[in-house]
Amino acid sequence: GLVIDGRTLEHVLHDSLQNIFLELTEKCRAVVCCRATPLQKSVLVRLVRNKLKAMTLAVGDGANDVSMIQVADTGVGISGQEGMQAVMASDFAISQFRHLKKLLLVHGHWCYTRLTNMVLYYFYKNVAYVNLLFWYQFFCGFSGTSMTDYWILILFNLLFTSVPPIIYGVLDKDVPAEILMQLPQLYMVNQ
Repeated sequence: GLVIDGRTLEHVLHDSLQNIFLELTEKCRAVVCCRATPLQKSVLVRLVRNKLKAMTLAVGDGANDVSMIQVADTGVGISGQEGMQAVMASDFAISQFRHLKKLLLVHGHWCYTRLTNMVLYYFYKNVAYVNLLFWYQFFCGFSGTSMTDYWILILFNLLFTSVPPIIYGVLDKDVPAEILMQLPQLYMVNQ
């Protein structure tokens, strides 16, 4: 890991040292900035995000972290003594820093799984319906005759577009939370 303070960060963010700093950060698993101004934090996250084309996660607990949280791809706000500004600006809110592990490893894994299943489901739903329309056109001689009543089509889309996401969102947990916490490697499988 790399720990850098605000004064050093001020010099690093100038154009002449940016590339050297980015090469160094690529070799690190984590970069921690301490005593940095809100502007420095947001500039650093934007720099890493744009130049390295990396997904960025910003974690903060106060008003001075809001700009960094908003610039990052994913922002996590920690509610605490410094108020609720970071929580209000974030994508996710947790009560303590130790809950970040569960948020990433458990809920992140489940979110990936649910999203991939839903994408596959929507492809299947649409292919099935379009395939049905395609073969019906052979049956009716390509006359453009409607196969279904409009109300049936509306109900079909309403039913098959709303119910499965709710069911997946509530019930789909491919691996129990305890196993996901013990085996962090499972997070990478879904990516």
